[in-house]
Amino acid sequence: MTEIPAKPVLLTGASGALGRQLARKLGAAGWTLVLTDIVPFPDPVPAGSRFVRADLNDGPTVLRLAEGCGMILHFGGVSTEQPFEAILGPNIRGLFHIYEAARREKARVLFASSNHSIGFHERETKLDDDCQFMPDGYYGLSKAYGELMGRMYWFKHGVENVNVRIGSSFPEPAEARMLATWLSYDDLVRLCVRATLAPKVGSCVIWGASNNSRTFWGHDSREALDWLPEDSADGHAGRVGNITSGDPVIERYQGGGYTAIDYSRAEAPPAPLFGKK
Repeated sequence: MTEIPAKPVLLTGASGALGRQLARKLGAAGWTLVLTDIVPFPDPVPAGSRFVRADLNDGPTVLRLAEGCGMILHFGGVSTEQPFEAILGPNIRGLFHIYEAARREKARVLFASSNHSIGFHERETKLDDDCQFMPDGYYGLSKAYGELMGRMYWFKHGVENVNVRIGSSFPEPAEARMLATWLSYDDLVRLCVRATLAPKVGSCVIWGASNNSRTFWGHDSREALDWLPEDSADGHAGRVGNITSGDPVIERYQGGGYTAIDYSRAEAPPAPLFGKK
C-alpha cells in the first residue's frame, strides 16, 4: 500500500468494527483521514488525521467534514436490522447528505452496501451484479435505496461511486453460510484502496467477499478497480462447515438470519418469477 491519495479521505462510521480497521490500516499507510461517527472513536487517532463526532442527519456538518476531500468511504449509519424509523434518518437522509457533499466537492463515494439488499434470492441462484434487488428487511431496503441513489447521482451529476455489497466481514468465518459470504479485513482494506485510487469507476457494484469457492456471487466490476481478493474462507470449512441454524427460512436464502426476522408467512413463497437466475 504505497500510493497515497492527493486529497484527504472522509471515513464515516469510523468507530464501528470495519471503520476502525480502515482507520488503523489506512492511517498507518500515511493517508490523511477525516474520521467521523455518532459515537466516540475508541482508538488513537492516526497521525495526520482527525476525528469529529457528528450525526449523519446533520447536513451542514456533513458538508463541512467533506470540505477538501476527494473520497468518501461511507460506512456510517445503522448497520443491523432495525425498525424502519430507526433506519430512516441515518441510512436514508444521512446518505443524501453524503451525496450532496460529494457533489459539491466533486468527490468519489464508496458506499458500504450489503448482501441484505439481495437477501431473498435463494442460495442455489448464482447472482451477477445486475441481479434484481430483493431486500430481506428494512436495513437491506436502505442499502438497495443507497445503490439507486448512487446511480442517480452518477447519471445526473457525474458523482462516481463504488457500491460494495458486503457479505460477512469478520476476523474469521463463524458458520457455514460464511464460507460463501466471508470478506477478510485485509481484502476489505485493499478494496477501499483500489476504489479510491482507480482512475475511473463510474457507478459500479462489487461483491464484497473474499476468494471463496462456495460463493453465491459472480460477475461484478472488480476489473475496473484492479481489485482481486487474496484471502479465502475455504480453509475454515472443516471447522465451521456443519454449523447451520436449522431454520428452513434462514438456510434457504442468501441473506441468512435477517430473512427470518419478523417473518410471518404461513408457508414459504415460491421461487421468484423475476430477476436473473
